[in-house]
Amino acid sequence: MKKALLVISFGTSYHDTCTKNIVACEEQLGRTFADRDRFRAFTSGMIIRKLKNRDNLEIDSPAQALLRLAKLGYQDVAVQSLHVINGDEYEKISREVQAHSHLFQRLVLGKALLSDFNDYELLMSALQSQMPALEADERVVFMGHGASHHAFSAYACLDHLMAARQIPARVGAVESYPEIDLIVRGLLQEKVRKVHLMPLMLVAGDHAINDMASDEEDSWKTQLQEAGIEAQPWLQGLGENPQIRAMFVNHLQRALEQSAEVAA
Repeated sequence: MKKALLVISFGTSYHDTCTKNIVACEEQLGRTFADRDRFRAFTSGMIIRKLKNRDNLEIDSPAQALLRLAKLGYQDVAVQSLHVINGDEYEKISREVQAHSHLFQRLVLGKALLSDFNDYELLMSALQSQMPALEADERVVFMGHGASHHAFSAYACLDHLMAARQIPARVGAVESYPEIDLIVRGLLQEKVRKVHLMPLMLVAGDHAINDMASDEEDSWKTQLQEAGIEAQPWLQGLGENPQIRAMFVNHLQRALEQSAEVAA
């Protein structure tokens, strides 16, 4: 039976960060599941269109990729999402997997990065491994994407757990709670002198470059500086962290094991 590995991310139009993050995750998954032929899909239609128009590069949507695999004769397909939370983008993948499951003998989907309590513990350990050495009056602030989906609460949960574990870091979100204003107020209360800004996103793309690290008046760096806090951005996506790549591998391994148990 022909076996495929389909790795699905939101996508990025930045080639360098794609290589450092998305390709790095795809290759680690490919090495682990070496008996499977590897394929890629993006959930962002906007990025798919941009790559097509700008670079004449064709990237499949999840539905296109699954139809392609069925047409090519693959009957055992393992799908891994590279999304951080179980929000709208992950649900897109889940819906397509359910809708196309009849085309395959086995179609398995690995969960998003933050899917159970153990994931939070592993993610905090992974994030600590990439944090610089900090003085007592320094903190790291991680920028999450945020969401209108109820899964946005994952960011607040991670921020709360960081405080509970006395990790010198905060977690905010661009498009939902916790907002940067709240984070800044907390940092001022703690008399923090300097902040290291890091993306809590798979890739250091538009949000990291513009909303986090730029000199624009509403960027997180600028807002921190205006509050009297020194801000140093680090443009490193989560996909560059080997511990986080290993989490995605483990999620797919678990999904495949559970599928095998059900079949047995």
